[in-house]
Amino acid sequence: MHESIWSADALEAATSTLSLEAQERVAKDAKKKERKAEAAEQKEAEKRAASMVTIKRVERTKRKFVTSVAGLEAFNLEPKKVSKDIKKKFATGASATQMPAGGEEIIVQGDLGDDIHDFLLYKYKDAIPEDNIEVV
Repeated sequence: MHESIWSADALEAATSTLSLEAQERVAKDAKKKERKAEAAEQKEAEKRAASMVTIKRVERTKRKFVTSVAGLEAFNLEPKKVSKDIKKKFATGASATQMPAGGEEIIVQGDLGDDIHDFLLYKYKDAIPEDNIEVV
């Protein structure tokens, strides 16, 4: 998934007028930047693999429940857009709010934990692996 900014020919043409020392330095810097980009990409992949989307049923009153969905930011999903999709799909109220601990969560009216789990797997199957969704 690594993309090169320069082709080999373009790099050679750009560095042909430089001295040998400068050419070596440019090549070394290019390799260093490439390694840094790969390390950042690998770190992002590990972070994503360790992250979880948590779906919880929270009791409001005796017979009323809301469903909380947290942890979507780790998978580069915007909670506001996901909440809009949930509203459309289930014809219910949903809102994205800031959590005190940081991050955002979606509060959905009703006990829809399993339905939201299935919906996230279907709609965002490319972004969220099935193992990273947890229903509490």
